[in-house]
Order: sequence, then structure tokens, then C-alpha cells
Amino acid sequence: MLSYQHIYHAGNLADVQKHALLASALDYLTRKDKPLTYLETHSGRGLYKLDADEAVRTGEAEAGIRRVQQVGWFGADHPLGRAISVVRQRQGAAAYPGSPMIAASLLREQDSLHFAELHPQEYSALAMAMSPYGAKVYQQDGYELAQSLLPPTPRRGMLLIDPSYEVKAEYDRLPGIIAKLHRKWNVGVIALWYPILTDKRHDAMISALKSQDLPKTLCHEVHFPAAREGHRMIGSGMFVVNAPFGLMDEKRRLDALFAKL
Repeated sequence: MLSYQHIYHAGNLADVQKHALLASALDYLTRKDKPLTYLETHSGRGLYKLDADEAVRTGEAEAGIRRVQQVGWFGADHPLGRAISVVRQRQGAAAYPGSPMIAASLLREQDSLHFAELHPQEYSALAMAMSPYGAKVYQQDGYELAQSLLPPTPRRGMLLIDPSYEVKAEYDRLPGIIAKLHRKWNVGVIALWYPILTDKRHDAMISALKSQDLPKTLCHEVHFPAAREGHRMIGSGMFVVNAPFGLMDEKRRLDALFAKL
């Protein structure tokens, strides 16, 4: 299915958690002066405008990134704060970076970027947004792209899997997909984002992932009020394989911050 467009939800509290962990992981990986590869299976358009009609209509960014920035969650010393600042200097105060743009803002010239996106309009916007960074952008199934590229060159790096979960079967498929990708790329950081819905449909997926012999895993979940009446998402989760050293510190920091919402 290709109906999902993230502009309606860009900058919401799920993005806050996901992007804080992503930026922290990339910040750690770039401390070594060795090149790395960064890949995404479901990239979206890469760059969003929070004053767009779609974003204003839902109010999710207002209750998300705009709210937490006002109280100082991500200052200049935080990698997500740095990425947002870089993007807004170039694109204006209403700009918000998706994960591809966060990665492009934090990574270096020697690093390789690969982004998959199937949705035609989202792909076109992504290709335009990423063109200054020398990234490779593919209009193809992201799982197929990952299978074809892993293990990548350079071999160090990170893969973000961030599906829309429009199809319920996605939850059933992902543990097997991640196990297969890890077998091909046993040194890679593999991060999976998932929504926490009122029906807790993610539980079986996370149980299956935890039952596998995957190294250095980190599972982080935060909860928050529904964006509006009847909205089913009440939290956000990240499951990380080969979690970088120090990511636990950001997990604890986010736990304390989300507990104050």
C-alpha cells in the first residue's frame, strides 16, 4: 500500500523519540575516523515543513517537537538539536528533518548514504532533498534494497527500518526479516521503529525479536497521550541490534523527559 505520507505526523512525539535515538547512535558511530554506511528502507520525503497545511491540520508537531524544544530537550550539545539547527539555517524556521536529512546532517563526506522509498511523490521529494548530499535514492522495496546491499561497503554502519505498518502482516514479517539481515551483516547496527497502539499489536513482534539470538539489543518504549480523540497511537518504540555504546544513556534521558509530559 502506498497511501501513507508522513507530513501529517512529522515532528510528533514518536518522531521525537525515534530521531533522538537515531541522532545519538550516529553521533557515536562518527566518533571514530572510519567511514560508514547508512541505509533506510522506508525513507519518506526527508524534509518537512511544519507550517504546511497537512502538519497544521493534525497539530502533532505542535504537541511534539515544537513543545519539547520550548522546554529545552534538544540544545546545541545534542546531536538532534544540531541537525535541526543545520536544516533550519538552510531551509527556514518551519523546516523539520526526517531521518534521511538527520543522517545527512550528521554524517561526513567519507560516509555512504542509501535511501529507499516506493511512494512516487515521496520518492521525488526525497531525491530532491538529498541531491546536495551525494546520497543514493532508490524507488524500490526497501527490504529488497537492504538484501541487495548488505553487507555494504564501508562495512561499518547502520540500517533504519521505519515502515508505515499500513498492513498488519508487517508485524509478523519483521522478526524474520531482521534475523536474515543480521546474518548478512552481523556487525551492522539495525534499528526498527514501531508504533505502540491501543491494541498492543506490537507485543508479539517484540517477543519474537527478543527470543532470537541477536547481539547487544536495546528495546526502548515511551508512552504519551493520543494526539486526538480516537487516535490509536499512544506510544513509540525502537528495537536496536548491535546498539552503540552510550545509547543507553539517551534511553534513560528520554525516559525521564517523557515521564514529565
